Amino acid sequence: MPEIFHALGLHMHQPLGNLTLLLDTNRWEAEQILLAYERPLHFLKRFEQRAKVHFGFSGTLLEQLTDPQIQQKSKDRVDLSAMLEGYKRLPNIELVGMGYYHPVFPIIPKEDWEEQLWLHRDMVEKVFGKKPAGFFPPEMGFTMEMIPYLVEAGYSYAIVDSVHVRRENGQPVSPYKVYRAEWQGKGIAIVPRERDLSNAQQSGMDPAWFTAEIKNKTKSAPPPKLITTWTDGENGGWFRNLSDGANFWGYFFAPYMEKIRLGEEIEPVLLSQFIAEYPPVEKVEVRTGAWNVGSTSGYDFSQWTGTSAQKKALEQIYKLAARYWERSKSQKATSDLEFKRKLGEVRKLVLQAETSCYLFWGDSWLPQLYELIERAYRIMP
Repeated sequence: MPEIFHALGLHMHQPLGNLTLLLDTNRWEAEQILLAYERPLHFLKRFEQRAKVHFGFSGTLLEQLTDPQIQQKSKDRVDLSAMLEGYKRLPNIELVGMGYYHPVFPIIPKEDWEEQLWLHRDMVEKVFGKKPAGFFPPEMGFTMEMIPYLVEAGYSYAIVDSVHVRRENGQPVSPYKVYRAEWQGKGIAIVPRERDLSNAQQSGMDPAWFTAEIKNKTKSAPPPKLITTWTDGENGGWFRNLSDGANFWGYFFAPYMEKIRLGEEIEPVLLSQFIAEYPPVEKVEVRTGAWNVGSTSGYDFSQWTGTSAQKKALEQIYKLAARYWERSKSQKATSDLEFKRKLGEVRKLVLQAETSCYLFWGDSWLPQLYELIERAYRIMP
């Protein structure tokens, strides 16, 4: 058995319309982002025998990457169709699911959870020809009440921030193993994301430091030892840098794979395979929370609900969703095709309004959110 297993994950997301906006108004940034999506292919093919990486692409990102107009605008820099086909053919990656429109699940209406989950799962299967194995909650926003929905959607594991995982007696757990959590008779494997090392993965690190650090952190942990690091895969200069000598893939990942080839006792692993070989036994509770972003800790949802304006906007999302469900009852009693068409458009706008980005940036993106809400009310039959 290897000394340490390492599950590495990358999260990719763009809110709907953002790629078109950037391609039209800030092409340089758009190209940096698109190249950050394409770059992993070269390194994963190069290290196909050893590299194993998890990827999560939001539904709204996949919708944009498969848009013929965006593909046409991008073709002189990145062939998006060929890029997606490349991911489809990679044997050494594992796809994970999320919510189609990238919502923070614990703060949106529960009535919308199921559709957010299934829309995304279906989109991943449509684009890549395979089902996502595990679940990575957008913004790592997780609550135990999600477990039955995740199980119903076919997920075998969920990644959560390690700081929220507790034993049933409330004591913290080691973040270097997989656990099991249950809610209302449904259970799922819980994979703690190591927060400190994930922060390093996001900001920049070298393989010598990383390997020494994970050995030090896990020295008292019983085998099998699992380190899980997970970050955005296209945000920040570390991932967007065009020079392979100064970005995640060239500066860290390639020499990291070489160290492993030369005998470093670390084995990259796909979580579904690890869990199948080492099924979790110990039960835990996962406290409701998110990941640490900006100046927030992730112990609450203040990044998305911290200001009075954010709270008011979230209330408007709930009111719109409630109005939709009220009108959907009328749909069952009518054969009016125009009514059903309009209600379908409203449904998409409700789910899109739940995109985390509109609430993430303080009050600055709220006008875009209100535009969606107002459009939904104008269309509402």
